[in-house]
Amino acid sequence: MTVINSPRPRATRSRIGRTLTYALVVALALVIAVPVVWVLLASLKKKSEFFGSPWTLPKGLRLQNYVDAFVNAHMGQYFLTSVFVTVLGLVFVLAVSVPAAYVIARYDFRGRGLVEMALLGGLFVNVNYIVVPIFLMLVDWDRALVDVFPGGFFIDNPTVLSLVYAATSIPFTIYLLTAYFRSIPVEYEEAAALDGASRFRIMTRIMLPMARPAVTTVILFNFLAYWNDFIISLTLLPGEGKTLQVGLLNLFTAQKAAADYGRLYAGMVIVIVPVLIVYAVIQRRLIEGMASGGVKG
Repeated sequence: MTVINSPRPRATRSRIGRTLTYALVVALALVIAVPVVWVLLASLKKKSEFFGSPWTLPKGLRLQNYVDAFVNAHMGQYFLTSVFVTVLGLVFVLAVSVPAAYVIARYDFRGRGLVEMALLGGLFVNVNYIVVPIFLMLVDWDRALVDVFPGGFFIDNPTVLSLVYAATSIPFTIYLLTAYFRSIPVEYEEAAALDGASRFRIMTRIMLPMARPAVTTVILFNFLAYWNDFIISLTLLPGEGKTLQVGLLNLFTAQKAAADYGRLYAGMVIVIVPVLIVYAVIQRRLIEGMASGGVKG
């Protein structure tokens, strides 16, 4: 006698699995969203409202906290410095990494394996561990140029900080872009070459648009690294032109002593909002890049 297994238990297990997955995703989303919403609501409270229950809603929209944070606490100045450093760092790293990744992926030259091994080794170097040697090197360069730049040039210079950010993130960026370039069929380049396109034109007009998901991925990861950096910016920008993360620490110290938590939470929102905006803008292409995983069918 033949026994036919009913598909019902399998379908039931599938529904239970999907339900548990959705519940886990919702729980993780709440873990992330609740603190963000709480900080946003706290940034709208008056000083007196913080002495009651921390879960009460603000009695009004005290936007003066943001004005005080931007103007009196200089968060506006720090915000502009962070935007400048982050955008310039992204320009530097893409200007170097895109051509380098394309050459490594498509050209066969002597020493290519050694170059790739060096880049892989750079992936395991934590920049926070080498920030002191970088600082001492830049100090020595300032001493060598003291006659030309008496006030210094390399230390307390946002442009130099952008260069340091770009240089330390080049291994990761080239590694990811190289893998994606190699996954693109070579027939596209051959067809463009037959039409008379140069190598540079092929890279910019053919390969780069096709690698847009990977480029978007490296932009997001590098943006988060630059924007959220604290140790490097604290070390290389010791003057007044601080980045937003260092300025937030100063604001935290000052407002904690003054018990003006509304201004402190307003500063936190100023730090968080750009990250949320950037992610919301490029999340679709980020998911495409992660789904591709460097392998195209």
